[in-house]
Order: sequence, then structure tokens, then C-alpha cells
Amino acid sequence: MRSIAEALAELLPAFTPRGAVRRTLIDALDAISAEDVPARIDLPPFDNSAMDGYAVRARDLQSASAEAPVSLRVTGESRAGGTAAPSVAEGSAVRIFTGAPVPSGADAIVMQEDTERDGDTVRVRVAAQPGAHVRARASDLAAGTPLLRRATRLGPGEIGLLASQGYSAVSVHRAPTVAIVSTGDELRDVSDPPSPGTIVNSNAYALAAQVLDAGGVPWILPNAPDRLDAIARTLREALAADIVVTCGGVSVGEYDLVHDALREVGVEQAFWKVAMKPGKPLSFGIAGAVPVVGLPGNPVSAMVTFELFVRPGIRRMLGDPAPYRSSARVELADSHRRSAGRIELARATLERSGDRLIARMHRLQGSGSLPSMVDVDALLILPADQERFEAGERLSALLLRDRAGTAVCPF
Repeated sequence: MRSIAEALAELLPAFTPRGAVRRTLIDALDAISAEDVPARIDLPPFDNSAMDGYAVRARDLQSASAEAPVSLRVTGESRAGGTAAPSVAEGSAVRIFTGAPVPSGADAIVMQEDTERDGDTVRVRVAAQPGAHVRARASDLAAGTPLLRRATRLGPGEIGLLASQGYSAVSVHRAPTVAIVSTGDELRDVSDPPSPGTIVNSNAYALAAQVLDAGGVPWILPNAPDRLDAIARTLREALAADIVVTCGGVSVGEYDLVHDALREVGVEQAFWKVAMKPGKPLSFGIAGAVPVVGLPGNPVSAMVTFELFVRPGIRRMLGDPAPYRSSARVELADSHRRSAGRIELARATLERSGDRLIARMHRLQGSGSLPSMVDVDALLILPADQERFEAGERLSALLLRDRAGTAVCPF
């Protein structure tokens, strides 16, 4: 039986990035860049003003002060998108607006607040330093230098930067298709009418949602009944995907046939069982280049093992250099007792108290208690050898979402 760390070390290398595809900028949001992207143009593309005010020659204003302002002739204006402004000669100034090109001859901008306009004359009440309030050409970015590195997550800032350089599309790693195979005579689809002894296959929908949340493309195959030939047939179809996830049938019951079916379709099993709770009967194998992860059938076990083993695999296939969920140190709100023996992933909500994160464990912690996965923020990591946990004790937690901040405006 593998430890969680051993299972991850053996499993994750099988999840390699898929080929690159071109996506339009909006479609590439949250994707991972598949190549280095160079800057095409200088940014800013020309010297421009950081303020509304006047473009001047700094040496004309060396003696300017509030008590002894210096008067300059205003010979024109420069505005973004307007016609070229006249050059700034000795003793003159050009009215300028934020973002507008700095006219030739000028080497500084004085803010409008430090001036007083009278017809074609402006009185300047401050001395100016060369370069004041001027955004120099290429001061942010020079053409030919790296714009974005490979394996960069493309957030709104990155999308905006690409657009500023004239990129309408970008190369990203293709999102992996994840086949979801559920087995069991008792399963029915959510739209099927109820019948005695059956349950809705909620696992398929929960797992599909987790695949989408991780950035993959879910493919839910029809439920396979508890027959070896039916399971094998479904698995053969599923192996057209980038990842295969099976749900149920990996334990030791008489009708747990997934192991046999996996062998029949050519999956080489790497390991079975991980020392964790919930989720012990987890299996992993490979068929060619397709990783196959066998998740337990209990709803919580399936979702928790997906978070630990499948989600980081999907992120690796997307080219993410940091495929794991964030983690944090938290404090238990209440004491807790349980049976030791395996690392346990306990569901909890989080509250922030100053710089502390307070964790409240869900009252339901059973592997079949699907409500315990609703409205939770974290999986608390309970060490294998510890039975008793005291209120205030600090533990590590895997963050499922960042809801631990305050819900009020911070300004």
C-alpha cells in the first residue's frame, strides 16, 4: 500500500502536457502558455505624458517658484490620437494631456495644478527636472525582449499585455479530455425514473464538475453494468481520451470487476491502495500514454481522491508548473477524536480571525456523506498516528477555494 506521497510520485509523471493549440485571447483566459512570447513593439511606443499639464524644457524653469513664476508662450497642444504638436522652443510650452506624445524639444512635463493659464501664456510655479512625468519609450518593455515566458498562467493582465502587443491569439496546451467511467448495476442517470434498488449516478456529475474546475474537458460515458464484457467494452471506448477515470468496482467484492476489465484492455497496473481516509481503494495504471485512475465508488472518497491525484494530473497536462492546490496552516475551532492508522482528509469550513485561519470540521465525515462536500473550504490533513486533536491545534489544510477573507469592502 502506497503512502500519499509515494502514490503522487509514481502517478504524476504519467500526466504529460498535450500538444499546443492556438486560442483567441479571450478563449485563452486561465490557460497556460505553451511557448515563450516575445514583445513585438516598444511599450510605451513613444515618449508620452503621465499627467495633464504642459510640455516644457526643464532648463527654462530652473528659477521658477511660487513666489517668482516663469511665464512661457503656449504654442499648441498635444493629445492622444491628435495631430503632431509643434516643437518646444526656448521660452515656450505645449499644452499636453495624459498619454499624448511628448513634443520634440521638450524634456519634462509640469502638472496643470502647478500652472496658471492666461490666454497664450502659462505661468509655471515650480522648477522642472528633466524626465519629470514623462513615460519614456520602451521604459516598460522593449521590442524583442521576452513578453511572457512559457508556462505562464494567462490571467486578465497577461491577456491585456498580449493585446497591447498586437497578439490576437496565443499558443496554449490543449485541455485534456477526461473520460469518466462508472460501473454498477444499481446506477441510473439523473434523468431516468426511479426504480427499486437503484441510485442516481451523482458521482459522474460531481467528477465532471471537478474536471471542468481543473481546466479539463469531461466525457461522461454511459454507466457500465456489473459484467466484465460490458466494463471492458466501455473502457476500450474511454481509452480514446487523454485520461481515464473509473468510479467504483476497485474494491474486493464479488462484483468489483474493474481490475479484471483494466487488465483485459491492456492497462498495466502500477499500484492499488493508498494509506489514506477516505479513498484507500485507489488504483493507478497506464495504457500506452493514457493514465488510468480507478477511484472508489463512495461519493466523498471519489471526490477527495480526485482532488489529490487527478486534479494535479490535469493541471500538469495543461502545462501548469504549480499543479497543486494551495495549502495553509489552520487552527481547529473544536476538539476532535478519531481512530488513528491512516492520514485522514477531513472536510472543513474556514473563517479568518485577524491573521489566523480557523477551521470548523463538518459534522459529517463519512465516505458516503455527500453533504459533507457541500460548502466546504478545505481538506484538513489529520496525521496518521494521532487520535486526539485539541481546539486551537494547528494543522495543514488543502484549500479547495479561497473564501477565508472578509466579505466586506476593505476600503
